Amino acid sequence: AYDIGLHGTVYQVNKWDPKQFDWDKKLADADYVGPTCQYCHMRGGHHNVQRFSTVYTSMGMSMADRGAPIWKEKRDRWTSVCDDCHSPRFATENLQALDESVKDAGLKYRETSKIAADLVKDGV
Repeated sequence: AYDIGLHGTVYQVNKWDPKQFDWDKKLADADYVGPTCQYCHMRGGHHNVQRFSTVYTSMGMSMADRGAPIWKEKRDRWTSVCDDCHSPRFATENLQALDESVKDAGLKYRETSKIAADLVKDGV
């Protein structure tokens, strides 16, 4: 998802340019043209990647109890990372869009799994 998104595209286009990505700098001192994975997932030099992981990968996507306190805590933490560069509204709206995408992907996955299971039953 990162590689095909805006941040990943900026990285792929500029990663060899030392003016855009000076790999000799510590992450905390970096002023890259766009965020790398580490900027968001190892924010402030923390090596506990899970601490700043996305809500979806650490909570089991559609299986998560979205009312659980850890759900809100992770979303708030994620929003705080995004609003280093973006407005809080931007981060919140993008999280909501991701919620819808995850929900849609889950529905499509279940639909295709049922079709595949039915085909197996039919001997295909």
